[in-house]
Amino acid sequence: MRLDPGLQGPTTMTDTILIVDDEEGIRSSLAGILEDEGYRTVCAADGFEALALCKRELPGLVLLDIWMPRMDGLETLKQLKEQHPELNVIMMSGHGTIETAVKSTKLGAYDFIEKPLSLEKVVVTVENALAMTRLKEENASLRGMVLKSHEMIGSSAAMQRLKEQIEMVAPTNASVLITGENGTGKELVARSVHYLSQRRDKPFIEINCAAIPEELIESELFGHERGAFTGAVSQKKGKFDLADGGTLFLDEIGDMSLKTQAKVLRILQEKKFERVGGTRTLEVDVRVVAATNKHLEEEIRNGAFREDLYYRLNVVPFKVPALRERRDDIPLLAEYFLNAYCNREGRELKRIVPDAMEALRRYDWPGNVRELKNIVERLVIMTSGGTITVNHLPDYFRGEPGGREAGGGRLDSVLELSSLREAREEFEKEFIIQKLEEHDWNVSRTAEAIELERSNLHRKIKSYGIDIKK
Repeated sequence: MRLDPGLQGPTTMTDTILIVDDEEGIRSSLAGILEDEGYRTVCAADGFEALALCKRELPGLVLLDIWMPRMDGLETLKQLKEQHPELNVIMMSGHGTIETAVKSTKLGAYDFIEKPLSLEKVVVTVENALAMTRLKEENASLRGMVLKSHEMIGSSAAMQRLKEQIEMVAPTNASVLITGENGTGKELVARSVHYLSQRRDKPFIEINCAAIPEELIESELFGHERGAFTGAVSQKKGKFDLADGGTLFLDEIGDMSLKTQAKVLRILQEKKFERVGGTRTLEVDVRVVAATNKHLEEEIRNGAFREDLYYRLNVVPFKVPALRERRDDIPLLAEYFLNAYCNREGRELKRIVPDAMEALRRYDWPGNVRELKNIVERLVIMTSGGTITVNHLPDYFRGEPGGREAGGGRLDSVLELSSLREAREEFEKEFIIQKLEEHDWNVSRTAEAIELERSNLHRKIKSYGIDIKK
């Protein structure tokens, strides 16, 4: 059924097709065919009517004739794309030329079909165009989900300052150096810089410099040619190659060897590199965001980090505050993780009672946000009811946690420090065993699930004497 556009309210219909043609017979024929295929159609006799209709009811696709009175199809196309950039438009013409088709494409047309129309070709072209529209919508939805999953949670003064700095620097191409303790969320900052930059539609590639053996780091960063070393059976692109046009996140940059530092410095200066075992010089356009939990100034004094690379990376420094430095954000983070894990596990939404939340707020969180995230996940799994109380928290949270003064002051004695450490280690051991069991004792999958480097997880498994089941 064709609808009078004047009777329609403002809607957005992916499978609604707008037919724009000054010949009533063509409008009627196309509408009948497309409605037989299950589409909804609306019609306009010229460009002015089409533009007005699109303001009230945005269609999923437009079939647009080129030769029309008052406003021709090319001008209509231009204005449609200015007002609705994501709208797919198929051009139709009985006097088509290559020049006209090229001009339509440059103005943003999805496709160009000639009259007399092949009805079979019209249906196929429409199906392809609508499939492209749905793909764009799915990509936009997935992008929104990705952004939400990497959202920086917090309204404290420290986090507000950090967010303001990111918004100011992200649109530029300046290199960024992110410092902060382990578990504070340095990767989130790096992703925020990327997603708020002009490079957001290009790759975000990350590499943890501390997790890759020294003999492999250059191959990972720069790639290698076939036969460059034993085992190099084919050419491989490196992270710089993969990040071309986008952002490369070098995590734990302080653990990179001096030899590799020199090569990274050259890329930053010249934007050129060679693959391992290769002689061809490759050019790349990459924005580098680096992060470290080390004091690089001290590393420079000790001869472990190049001063020239430090200044090249440290164009804009960001310091991510420790969780104990933004205690007011702890309830927000706890609630965020609580809802996320309840939804993921299919559990009823749980509530943390005020005194338990206060215990979380007073704790010093040496593992920062990552530790809070893991604690909340355990509470969701191990708490049977819908309410989380202080009794559900690990022992060192109760009262003055582990002998800490309210607000996270000093420990009263070395003995209490030892007790707190033992309690935390016991909890961590139990947590690791539980996650290993959940992932069939696969270390790689477990490390990914708890956001810990595989090498660090191996070290903890060994230090806790955990028997890996086969």
